[in-house]
Amino acid sequence: MTPTPDAAQGLTLFDLRGRVALITGSAQGLGRSIATGLARAGASVVINGRDAERVAEAVEDFTAARLAATGLAMDVTDEASVVRELSHARDGGVGPIDILVNNVGVHRRAPLEDMSTQAWQAVLDANLTSAFTVSREVARGMIERKSGKIINICSLMSDLGRPTTGNYAAAKGGLRMLTRAMAVEWARHNIQINGIAPGYFATELTRELVEDDEFNRWICGRTPAHRWGQPDELVGAAIYFASQASSFVNGQVLYVDGGLTAAI
Repeated sequence: MTPTPDAAQGLTLFDLRGRVALITGSAQGLGRSIATGLARAGASVVINGRDAERVAEAVEDFTAARLAATGLAMDVTDEASVVRELSHARDGGVGPIDILVNNVGVHRRAPLEDMSTQAWQAVLDANLTSAFTVSREVARGMIERKSGKIINICSLMSDLGRPTTGNYAAAKGGLRMLTRAMAVEWARHNIQINGIAPGYFATELTRELVEDDEFNRWICGRTPAHRWGQPDELVGAAIYFASQASSFVNGQVLYVDGGLTAAI
């Protein structure tokens, strides 16, 4: 069926053609799914990861699928690397970043009474400080152009806690508040900063948990949808926040969790 003029105009709200999107930690996992979705919506995506070989392989896959992609091997926890590599990317043909997705996240599980300061700091550096550092560098150009989109990948643990994840919860809770702080400071420059908080998603990184019968039963029982999320089910939220459809939405966190945070 051919869309009516009004329907076609509505679809253009989600059109990302002509936009450059950097997704950190996107050579695999949910980051890669988000990058794929943004590319299919028309964006030219920048695939990021620490492993240059894995980044190059991902770019090859995108290119083979006729999706516009370039690679940026960069450790987002290394401030000097972030400043240097983003400068090189900007001057080396990637161009200005219109959309930034801060997706990098790591776990270092331990009870708080046994957690080392190193494990605490490593999770805060990766899950919170990196989002500040990368956003700061990218936002300067957005402020100059009076346009930009930043999406922070938060978590259920931006609001909720579980045993042995105190460092992760602290970092993701901080990221939720950083999202609001960015909106308060940068909304006047026509930059929209919002967060997506995924529930439990089945990816290659969570395969062991999915295959753990006891944990799988707990997740399916705890989630009103009675199942794990699939990676492509994050794409709609990402496109919404990356597009003009969310031009007056700022400082919000959208929970994509199958109803988990709505249930007691």
